[in-house]
Amino acid sequence: MKKILGLALLALVGCKTTSKVIDPIPPQLETVYEVSEANVAETLKYLSSDELEGRDSGSKGIEKAAVYLENQLKQNGIKPYFSSYRDTLTNYKTISYNVVGYIEGNDKKLKNEVVILGAHYDHIGITPEAKGEDKINNGANDNASGTTVLSEIAKYLGTFKTNKRSVLIVYFSAEEKGLLGSYHLAKKLKEKGVNVYTLLNFEMLGVPMNYDYDMFITGYDFSNMATKLNEYAESTLVGKSEMAEKYNLFKASDNYPFYEQFGIPSHTISAFDFSNFNYYHHPKDEFQEMDTQFMTKLANKMLPVVTKMINADTQEIKMNNQEVKK
Repeated sequence: MKKILGLALLALVGCKTTSKVIDPIPPQLETVYEVSEANVAETLKYLSSDELEGRDSGSKGIEKAAVYLENQLKQNGIKPYFSSYRDTLTNYKTISYNVVGYIEGNDKKLKNEVVILGAHYDHIGITPEAKGEDKINNGANDNASGTTVLSEIAKYLGTFKTNKRSVLIVYFSAEEKGLLGSYHLAKKLKEKGVNVYTLLNFEMLGVPMNYDYDMFITGYDFSNMATKLNEYAESTLVGKSEMAEKYNLFKASDNYPFYEQFGIPSHTISAFDFSNFNYYHHPKDEFQEMDTQFMTKLANKMLPVVTKMINADTQEIKMNNQEVKK
């Protein structure tokens, strides 16, 4: 998440506190399909490796990450949304790009509605002045973890293609520079007249929280998304975070530009609760600090949730009459 998280942490320290119509997946197949922890670990380990040098926007390291994610999309039958997978940012000084894949819906009517599933794949790169020998901010939790969970959901959707609505898989760049990748794409899609139904963003999902739910959702009261996600999961999958509300994290990640442009339910799910991870924007945010078993569990829980959200007969997720704080 962008700088607001850093400010929040400082405050805490200070107070100590080929489009083919096919039938839906048979229920028995859905239960058999499982995300592999080995696959989760493989993706996470590469994205947070020293080779990628902290994935700073416009760097050689993030270029390697983009190629890796593009290859994943291609291998799983997910086409580019634009002329290529790369959506070049127009609002950043260094050449940077979102990676955008497209899975066309198979319902004649509903395919004109788009669901966006996103995660930012950039991080903050190298900090020369960091104490100790390690200067690379690997960004395992922030946000190789969210990117990895999304990549597993993308593999599932790309493999079976049972989605009635069309889906954009978006790996955002320059989130750490001020949500620039999402601001760029939201504006671009709005100008193209794309009918975006809803957006779900995946952020910092590498370590479990100490609550009776798996993740919190930002902007909990602004729509009924939390209620619907839990209904789809048939369990308490997401909850409300007082800290997320206090620091208005609804505006701190790549969901927010889409809310601004489209006025749609657009939220981020996260498992960073300000007390369960000590290495935010720190060189020690490394692979070995992540709980890949937890991440695999989350990915598996999200498969039916995302499927039900994409395939609902009507737009069940709606905004509430709740004013968003400026």
